[in-house]
Amino acid sequence: MTRSIQDTLSQQISYRLGVDIGGTFTDVVLVGPGGEIMTRKVSSTEDDYARGILTGIQDLLASVDHQNINVSEIMHGTTVASNTILQMAGARTGLITTSGFRDVLELRTLRMPRLYDLKWEKPPPLVERYLRVEVNERIDRDGKVEKVLEIADIQQAVEHLLAEGVEAIAVCLINSFTNPVHEHQILDVIQDMAPNLPCCISYNVLPEIKEYERTSTTVINAYLLPVIASYLDSLVARLGAGGIQAPLLLMQSNGGPTTVEQTRSLPCHIIESGPAAGVVGAHALSEKLGLGDIVSFDMGGTTAKASLIENGKYARAVEYSVGGGIMAGSRLLTGSGYRLKVPAIDLAEVGAGGGSIVWLDPAGSLQVGPRSAGATPGPVCYGKGGTDPTVTDACAILGYLNPNHLVGGDLPLNTELSKSVFADKIGGPTGLELEEAAYGAYEIASANMIRAIKSVSSERGRDPRDYVLFAFGGNGPLFAGAMATILGMRKILIPPAPGSFLPLVCYVLRLNIITRRLLEGCCRALILPS
Repeated sequence: MTRSIQDTLSQQISYRLGVDIGGTFTDVVLVGPGGEIMTRKVSSTEDDYARGILTGIQDLLASVDHQNINVSEIMHGTTVASNTILQMAGARTGLITTSGFRDVLELRTLRMPRLYDLKWEKPPPLVERYLRVEVNERIDRDGKVEKVLEIADIQQAVEHLLAEGVEAIAVCLINSFTNPVHEHQILDVIQDMAPNLPCCISYNVLPEIKEYERTSTTVINAYLLPVIASYLDSLVARLGAGGIQAPLLLMQSNGGPTTVEQTRSLPCHIIESGPAAGVVGAHALSEKLGLGDIVSFDMGGTTAKASLIENGKYARAVEYSVGGGIMAGSRLLTGSGYRLKVPAIDLAEVGAGGGSIVWLDPAGSLQVGPRSAGATPGPVCYGKGGTDPTVTDACAILGYLNPNHLVGGDLPLNTELSKSVFADKIGGPTGLELEEAAYGAYEIASANMIRAIKSVSSERGRDPRDYVLFAFGGNGPLFAGAMATILGMRKILIPPAPGSFLPLVCYVLRLNIITRRLLEGCCRALILPS
């Protein structure tokens, strides 16, 4: 190494980058060794999220002396996996399972989001029935092979799926968590017949009892494999082309980061990536400030999330449902979507954000969400062609937003457009004055988000008045005061740069790799003789 290169490296300062992709904006944060913080917010690019990330990073580095900055690490929270499921945009997936268990995905369990809702319809399975193939094999509960799996049977199943044009294959055999020998045989055949086809076996994804949960989790993982691999390839390539060679870590649903390699094989662990980061950050900051018990409240452009932190700990869940359609009052632990049994931070989520569309139902009642205008076209006041009134438009009309300072002044708001669309689509049909219509939308959005807070507090026997409301996200502080007043909460904490709080969490995270193994025999001594 030459002296000039050594001098250059010794003069460089090590920084960490945090990146969070939301439904509307992508936030980038640069954290220096002394705790100095620089932020940048850009619109999310739904056609290629990696492009928006690189744009944000380049804009941020251009605003500082980037010649003397060495990016040592990139921490990334993302909604790519969750959006893939919500939009049903994953891979065309096939399933190979034991004879007799083809319909496990449709039989599901008794759990329903609304027990007495006779009109509720379960979501369609991620794998259609003709892409679910059975093989003749059987392993008993103790792992003993009762029926040997023939190679010809495997080849026939794989040939059928390949002929149907599947883009990924999930393998889940009954009792394979006790003995994966047949799953490994199937995996070997798939890799021989289609070496480049993404595939996963349940023993590597969820080696635990309960065939529905194991099958559903394995299918979700396979459904995401090509999408997440393509996204990571694009992101790593764009970062490299931009001269950034720092290691990339991704936030998991359990609140800890993991590697790109781990995410490629187990993308099911990053579905609640972004929301988990917010809870971890709220927990870390509340500990520093000695706040005690808090309610973490994160409101962005598409959804709002609430979680409880008490006695210095945040609640955890071992399974939840995804992709059932986000609606008011929905929680992760309902049966509304696809069951996913992976460790996660327990939180409640509602479809209420800055981009949530304000509309009238057939009875003429004012409604907010769960549909969102997203980043494109976005709220009407952005001037990007939006035609539906949103919560952001309501806040602009009420004067809660400075029209000249959104995104640091890079996104001026046209409040006149908001007034026009509210008057036309809400005020006219309802007979409400402009400000009444806007405030009505604000109150309904607040009520929807209060349901999320109640679901993690009062519905679990906790009094929200005993907690501090920790509000962040691009829109959290706009609603914190109104919600705290209704709930009787006496303290509100808003962190610096609340809209960029999630990528800031990179400063407190440590690597977290999940390993799951079946523990056998430990409970057998507890079985009493008859």
